[in-house]
Amino acid sequence: MRALRASQAFDGERFIGPVDVVLDDDGRIAEVSLCREHGSAVPVEDLGEATLLPGLIDAHQHLSWSCSPDPLGWHEASDDATLLETGSTNANRALAAGITTVRDLGARGRVALDLRDKFAGDPSSGPRVLAAGAALTTVGGHCHFLGGECSDLDELVAAVGRLADSGVDVIKVMATGGNVTPGSLPHESQFGAAELRAVVEAARARGLPVAAHAHGTGGVVDALDAGVDTIEHCTFMTAEGIAQDPALIERLAASGTPVVLTAGSLPGPMVPAIAARMPALLAHVGAMLGGGVRCVLATDAGIGPPKPHDVLVLAVLQVGEMVGVPTAQALTMCTSRAADALAIGDEAGRLLPGRAADLLAVDGRLDVDPGALSRPVRVLRRGIDVLVGA
Repeated sequence: MRALRASQAFDGERFIGPVDVVLDDDGRIAEVSLCREHGSAVPVEDLGEATLLPGLIDAHQHLSWSCSPDPLGWHEASDDATLLETGSTNANRALAAGITTVRDLGARGRVALDLRDKFAGDPSSGPRVLAAGAALTTVGGHCHFLGGECSDLDELVAAVGRLADSGVDVIKVMATGGNVTPGSLPHESQFGAAELRAVVEAARARGLPVAAHAHGTGGVVDALDAGVDTIEHCTFMTAEGIAQDPALIERLAASGTPVVLTAGSLPGPMVPAIAARMPALLAHVGAMLGGGVRCVLATDAGIGPPKPHDVLVLAVLQVGEMVGVPTAQALTMCTSRAADALAIGDEAGRLLPGRAADLLAVDGRLDVDPGALSRPVRVLRRGIDVLVGA
């Protein structure tokens, strides 16, 4: 056993400290306490003026995507070995930033599953991965190049069965179109409530949750009616801008369904459809948060140049700067709340005994200096040091 001591901690819900976090020999948290003597059998490493927190959770990434401006062309030109190599590199980048859990919501073939299994066997090589495999979509629809095309309800149900047999952790379905597939429009629905409900029922029969990609309000309503487990993006996008729909926000809040916001971007050009709507989109995010919608903070990393696989750190900072979200709330949205939304709250997202020792320590006090999140000094995955020093 050993202990890490820090002048401050964020426990997944609030700032506390100073604390000692004692780790057992099986890669789990044994104790979280005020600084004290632990005896000679438990050496204490003092991290000094650092903040210790649970490893971050990015609930929406694409590990095997290259951040290419042309995802379709890049996938068509790349074999599975290239996707696996890209995914390993991206996973290492995420882990070095303190992102210790990634939900991969769209990859070709078995690539995300193979990455998941590799990292499970060697936690120091990558984050915990929850994998969806190929996203279910219409013929020629959003992300069709991943191999999840379905022409009708029967094909959707059959595809859920194939994905379940392959060992996926979650089913991803495209309720609407998206921004990165030529010919696909994010405000237009691809599947209706009946089809989405069939996906949910087939997935539940196999013990799997469903994540629904939904931009337009029609797709959001259909996803809610179908009973999906998370709604991704939820931008209320229209052909011209962003819909104002307080009644739908109220319904989202009342449902308790987690909405996974995909924020965070490097400075520079954005997807034109998003850039043109950004002021209205920020106001919409603020309205959802203010209206009590259960929001999770994620990134959609991999879909283009502004979205590298460590951009969750920027997402935390940017929702503070652009939407006014307090640091503690933003961190909760990518630690404890994200863990609960992904049904891994008994394993990740909080500094509590019994949880995996997936930890991030940053240089400084996050409560007064949110930028400290970009200065990691220690990252642990299942108690194994994967980053020591800045």
